[in-house]
Amino acid sequence: MDKYIKINPADNIIVAVEIIPAGSTIEIDGKSLQVSRAIPAGHKVAIQDFEPGDNIIKYGFPIGHATQAIPAGGWVNERNIKTNLSGLLDYTYDPQAIPPIEAKGEYTFKGYRRKNGEVGIRNEIWIIPTVGCVNGIVNQLAERLRNETQSMGVDTIVAFPHNYGCSQLGEDHENTRKILRNMVLHPNAGAVLIVGLGCENNQPDAFREFLGEYDEERVRFMVTQQVDDEVETGMQLLRDLYDLASADTREDVPLSELRVGLKCGGSDGFSGITANPLLGVFSDFLVAQGGTTVLTEVPEMFGAETLLMNRCETTELFNKTVHLINNFKAYFIANDQPVYENPSPGNKAGGISTLEEKSLGCTQKSGRSAVKDVLMYGDRLKTKGLNLLSAPGNDLVASTALASAGCHMVLFTTGRGTPFGTFVPTVKISTNSTIYNQKPGWIDFNAGTLLEGDTMETLSEKFINFLIDTASGKPTNNERKNYREIAIFKKGVTL
Repeated sequence: MDKYIKINPADNIIVAVEIIPAGSTIEIDGKSLQVSRAIPAGHKVAIQDFEPGDNIIKYGFPIGHATQAIPAGGWVNERNIKTNLSGLLDYTYDPQAIPPIEAKGEYTFKGYRRKNGEVGIRNEIWIIPTVGCVNGIVNQLAERLRNETQSMGVDTIVAFPHNYGCSQLGEDHENTRKILRNMVLHPNAGAVLIVGLGCENNQPDAFREFLGEYDEERVRFMVTQQVDDEVETGMQLLRDLYDLASADTREDVPLSELRVGLKCGGSDGFSGITANPLLGVFSDFLVAQGGTTVLTEVPEMFGAETLLMNRCETTELFNKTVHLINNFKAYFIANDQPVYENPSPGNKAGGISTLEEKSLGCTQKSGRSAVKDVLMYGDRLKTKGLNLLSAPGNDLVASTALASAGCHMVLFTTGRGTPFGTFVPTVKISTNSTIYNQKPGWIDFNAGTLLEGDTMETLSEKFINFLIDTASGKPTNNERKNYREIAIFKKGVTL
């Protein structure tokens, strides 16, 4: 295994694949460099002398500029590099020719065909509160039904408590209604019990109308202030729902029906080298099959947004993407927060120094397909192919938004590790083998072997088969451990 990697011929830094001890000699581009101090794995080493103001190039693009002199062989990190980004930007549409990606073979998975024609990859019973006041009740109902049935015939029985549904105004109230509506209509649920209180802002009757067309046999309501015994009434409803859902069976479904969310968190210096490019290859593969992928984390597009804008299929989509970006920048500015101070302490410890560096790695998850649609927060998917979705970078908020849009699963790359899962299977893909070996109960698939001799062609084929198995029912680590949560985006005041 090489001790370092130069990602793009235009780069003027290299990335340490393992710790490079102080005093080591590096042979690169016909030159010998001596490393002045130990370089941690995932971090950057200068391969030229930098003066203050010089651009530092990674992935073939500037990721910031030097704030002080850095000698060749020096460690490049957040203490001597600063972002080039500032303020709001004007954008010009420069559409790029995107070669078509040929579909290889015809793939299927085992899924559940719902009455409305949609397909789910799980057959679960969900108990969803309209308001946080009834969280204790929905948790109690889920536990009682699991104990009574042992979940035989369904994949799981789970409640999804949250803090909202009342004391919210305007956009926050609508965000809550949209996320909960999209959960109720999600095809991974074989049956849903909606539990309300009765006096909340998110009134059950109004929410019922907000759902639009739905399967009234599989979606039931209970308003706890209107029944004598909410537990017994809830259990009667759940037993009926369980009898219906437990009779469902899997059938062969073309891969074109699969919808997958793309997300990263706890990124490190290898994210843009291993796991994110692997997701990009899979995204292109699925799109070529007629399927759907969704990229979100808008603040982590800043600095790489033009690459996405110029892949938009039409001027209308370009304009929607500009709005997607500028709307999020305006959100930061309205709250008196810096737009471009994104990399977290964990990112920096893992080797990411600026937002451009993070974004150029992050957007690789989208592969090289054309952008087919742009969704605002709470929108549901309506166009196959690669979609962009408005949501923040926060792991649980963004993953919830992806699932809410209709994604059957979320693919989550990480270099630092995280155990969480949202309300659909949340597949963790490690950027390095160290975290994969350290946290086998968190990580589902290791992309770190790309640093150890595996080819992208070999690993992507293995990854495709792994995800088909996952779509066909093989549980992820978050499912095995019952780590399932939702988080709804909140902008405004609480009454």
